[in-house]
Amino acid sequence: MRDRFEIVGIRPQPEPSPKARAEGKRKKPVPALFLLGLIAAGCLACETIMTRDPSYMDLKNCNVPPGGQFFFGTDTMGRDIFSMIWYGGRVSLLIGIAGAAVSAFIGVIYGAASGWAPSWLDRLMMRSVEILLGVPDLLLLILLQAVLGEANVWTLSLVIGVTGWFGIAKVVRTEVRQIRDSEYVAAARCMGGGFFYVLVRHLLPNFVPSLMFMVVMNIRSGIAAESTLSFLGLGLPLSVVSWGSMLSLAEKALLTRSWWVILIPGIFLVTTLFCITSLGNELRKRGNRRESNL
Repeated sequence: MRDRFEIVGIRPQPEPSPKARAEGKRKKPVPALFLLGLIAAGCLACETIMTRDPSYMDLKNCNVPPGGQFFFGTDTMGRDIFSMIWYGGRVSLLIGIAGAAVSAFIGVIYGAASGWAPSWLDRLMMRSVEILLGVPDLLLLILLQAVLGEANVWTLSLVIGVTGWFGIAKVVRTEVRQIRDSEYVAAARCMGGGFFYVLVRHLLPNFVPSLMFMVVMNIRSGIAAESTLSFLGLGLPLSVVSWGSMLSLAEKALLTRSWWVILIPGIFLVTTLFCITSLGNELRKRGNRRESNL
């Protein structure tokens, strides 16, 4: 008789085996987080570990290879690369974080407004986002930076943020459309709660896990965008030390066979981007596990 009945509802999940738990622990990006924390700590405390002024041009010691006097060598203008790495890393991280903050703010407001709006306005707003997504990011960056004029840390952060919110808006819009008719949202609206009150108190906490993944990936994209623009000569000037402006000397370094001028900043940049990507992937996996358990 017992075989004729089926238990419905939530079934208890089997406990993972010790081998599966060990594999899950090994997959956690602990080395990536350690490296990222080490690089970030060195950039934040750059004044304590810099051996020389990163902007000082020692013309007597141009293109000196790494050694005891200059740990990472000097560039074509005689600047100490070891000091420039840590000082410039702080600038690159600042641009990435500030750009991600701007993109998150615009994306959340626009996406929530689209999900909250009537269907015809929602379709119009999303079609506009899809059109902008079809334009290459680099082209938008160059266009907006040309409008703002000479690049500095804040204008470049603003440009990166303004061109990086489209994906966040689509995710937020989908989340808002799913939960805007919930009972607690309807109760808040009946009690006189406005759009921003409902967004902050009831909507935003529900899509923070999905939003964190995209914000972390936008930090990575912002650092890469700054480096790309500086490498092309469209980003920060040489007087402002950053990883991107250091890589902009690649042509002169190749002519003088100064491999360390390109290799060392490139290693720090690629390592930082790899660590941020690992952190973003871990946040995405945790978000997927959270949704599957609901």
